[in-house]
This record gives sequence, C-alpha cells and structure tokens, in this order.
Amino acid sequence: MRRLVWRPAELISCVAETESARTLRFRVPGWPGHLPGQHVDVRLTADDGYTAQRSYSVANPTDGDLVELTVENVPDGEVSPYLTEVMQAGDRLEIRGPVGGWFVWRQESTAPVLLVGGGSGIVPLMAMIRARRLAGGRVPFRLLYSLRDPARRYYAEELRRPDPGLDVTYLYTRSAPEGVSRPARRLMLEDLAEGGWPASFEADCYVCGPTGFVEAAADLLLALGHAPERIRTERFGPTGG
Repeated sequence: MRRLVWRPAELISCVAETESARTLRFRVPGWPGHLPGQHVDVRLTADDGYTAQRSYSVANPTDGDLVELTVENVPDGEVSPYLTEVMQAGDRLEIRGPVGGWFVWRQESTAPVLLVGGGSGIVPLMAMIRARRLAGGRVPFRLLYSLRDPARRYYAEELRRPDPGLDVTYLYTRSAPEGVSRPARRLMLEDLAEGGWPASFEADCYVCGPTGFVEAAADLLLALGHAPERIRTERFGPTGG
C-alpha cells in the first residue's frame, strides 16, 4: 500500500466561483496523479507551529503536478477563510493524497453515469465531467445539481458550454430564477425520475453533498429501482472549515 506523504504546494492561480467560494490551482512537485472523485488533505502551519488540517475534493482531472480545489468559505473556520480570502499566488501550504478509491469514475467504464450533487458536492462530480471531456469519452452523463439559488452555482460558465453527451439539470431549493417551471424545493423522486436514468439502464450513480442530502438522494434512487452496488456516495458535514 502506497504511503501518503505531505508535499509542498504552491498556489499559481485562483478564480472566484461565487461570492464565498473560489477555485485554487496548486503546483505540487512529485504529485503521483489522481482519479476523478478523489480528495486530498490540506495542512496549514502557523509561524508558532500550530497546524490546521481539512479535506477537500479535487476539482480537476489528473494533469501533471497540478491540483485544483474549489473551497467554500466557512464562517469562523480555521482553513477555508485563509484559502478563500487571504492566500495569493506564490503562497504555499502542504497537500497529502490522493485519498479514496470507491467514489471514483474510471474512463474505461462504459455504463451511463448519473451525477447528483448538493451544493459544494458538485466539486468531485465536476472532476468526472472534465475527465470525460478530456478523454473524448462517449459515455453519456447526466448531472442533477441541487443548490439554494442561482448565485451559488459553481462552474456556471463552463456548465453552460455545449458538451455532447452531458445533460445538466439545476434543482433550486430556496429561490429559482424566472422562467423555470420547477418550484424551489428539496430533491424529490420525480426529479431523479425525470432527470436521471431509468434503473434498467444500469447506470453508475454518484451522489455527493451534505449528509442529509446524500442519504435522501440514495434512498430515492433505491426507490426507483437502482441497484445498491451502483450507488456510490460521498458526504460531508460541518468541519469548521
């Protein structure tokens, strides 16, 4: 089993996704590569030696020594405020990984894919979408992206671009934009029935988001007849940022 080690990582660029989230691109010398869906540990060390550590999903497919993280600012957090408000190009921290081997998509798979993301749970799913596009894959993808309101959309411009074989459906829970027929509400059975794949298609389902969202989505997929072994979940809860 490969031993994970801490590696120095230098921030080379960043871009705002929303008012409270941004994507940071790091160069990590010696990075072994990663699979879409994996995550990394991030460690900050203060001048007095105090350390703070958090885990974040990787947003990009493997690309040499580059690692992209999209981070939401958690109020009163120890790590996310620094990453989203303070860190600038040239600054350094430490990254360890990649971590995880179950919640991953491999491009050799030929099964249709259903991605169900809640809030910042879109991040590892976006890595899968980008990996498919980069490989020129023909496997059909469907993304159901649940979020509070349009202002919280990550990767908004990228997801608007035509991407043959990728269907994107937005599901708003608090405030829906004008012209959208679906009212703002939580994820429902009919959302997955209409926007997902029929169980008979034997799709691989990836669900990521807050614990309550993930549990509800997985239960709905089971109710629709999807096989348990085809439903892969990744959840997160309050961590202090």
